[in-house]
Amino acid sequence: MIPLSLGEIAAVVGGTVEGDGAVTVTAPAVLDGRQAEPGGLFVAFAGEHVDGHDYAGQAGRAGAVAVLGSRPTPLPTVVVEDAQAALQALAARVVARLRDGLTVVGLTGSQGKTSTKDLLAAVLSSGAPTVATIGSLNNELGVPLTMLRTDAATRFLVLEMGARRIGDIAELTGLVAPDIAVVLNVGQAHLGEFGSRGAIAKAKGELVLGQAPGGTAVLNADDPRVVAMRALTDGPVLTFGRAEHADVRVLDLALDRLGRPTFTLRTADGSAPVALPLVGAHQALNASAAAAAGLAAGVPLDVTAAALATTALSKWRLELRGLAGGATLLNDSFNANPDSTRAALDALAAIEAGRRIAVLGEMLELGDDSEAEHRAIGVYAARTADLIVAVGKAAAPIAESAGERAVALADNDAAVDLLRRTLAAGDVVLVKASREARLDEVAAALA
Repeated sequence: MIPLSLGEIAAVVGGTVEGDGAVTVTAPAVLDGRQAEPGGLFVAFAGEHVDGHDYAGQAGRAGAVAVLGSRPTPLPTVVVEDAQAALQALAARVVARLRDGLTVVGLTGSQGKTSTKDLLAAVLSSGAPTVATIGSLNNELGVPLTMLRTDAATRFLVLEMGARRIGDIAELTGLVAPDIAVVLNVGQAHLGEFGSRGAIAKAKGELVLGQAPGGTAVLNADDPRVVAMRALTDGPVLTFGRAEHADVRVLDLALDRLGRPTFTLRTADGSAPVALPLVGAHQALNASAAAAAGLAAGVPLDVTAAALATTALSKWRLELRGLAGGATLLNDSFNANPDSTRAALDALAAIEAGRRIAVLGEMLELGDDSEAEHRAIGVYAARTADLIVAVGKAAAPIAESAGERAVALADNDAAVDLLRRTLAAGDVVLVKASREARLDEVAAALA
């Protein structure tokens, strides 16, 4: 973060300073006092059950020098009526001051956002200082927190942008208009809240509508709803995917015995071989999106290919790890929707294994289609896994439709007990569910 005194911050956000207004913030803002860095800013929210202001002392002990909140604290504090609005205003001002030397990339999609963001961050950081979203902090709080990590040395800012309703992404592009807008796909994530895939497409299209004048849209050539977003911009468009007409095209895709893809990326100007250290054929499409965005940012294709080969993903995204006894864990427990679950099952099927075991929990926010979608996943899993373990009441339809090779269990403890008793050398076990199902606990117990 660029250095700002509390007096300067108060002027930006329309707040008042309680304490020493000369105190200068030099490190990023955080919402969790335990994560504060020396010179940092702690943003306090008064929630229904927890009041962040009570943790100002904790933040101070970790290194924070000031607080942004709605009431005074033991630390010097900028007091505002609305901490969220103040955080966003501060982030917008900081990035505006850096804008001349900064290229901003916004990225959205129903699935693959975080993996593609990680791939793109590897590509861009190979050539210049880059700040990118940590994990999946892609909402009205996560985006401004990421923006506030920029400083005078930053040349690329990669912002993953999520949406749960129409207008969410428009709000985020209102903070900073991306120079490059990447739309991955229009799938079924949050279908229960949006109501239709048409509404999801409208929400994702807000990223293209909100890009900076003359900005480049990077669109999935394999998704008709995304390709149609070309009509939303008068600026340049680059497409990616396996389609023949894609500007950055995936060719010669193959998987090794651990399901890791090798392929060629081809453009009008040349081609480059790529070997990803990631699991799943779908990662090749994510890589082509990152390559297209890299080209839009001026990164040559050969440099991109080399950077992609070094990418490490955020946690709990198809993490492959060996277990005691010779089994292998494929941990994809961060989140799930029908499309990402099918991709994870495909990744499981691509790995050489004695038995393939799929531990699947509830996929949330599917609305009236929830039971049907869970049943469809059961049918799909039965084609790719030797044993399907459905965890939790809402996931039971997975087991019902998967047939005799499936079992429905009540909770995570039951799943851990079963796996500990039955896992053998050579088995590969996939763990996948929406975040609220907490199947990461199953993965952690096995590891």
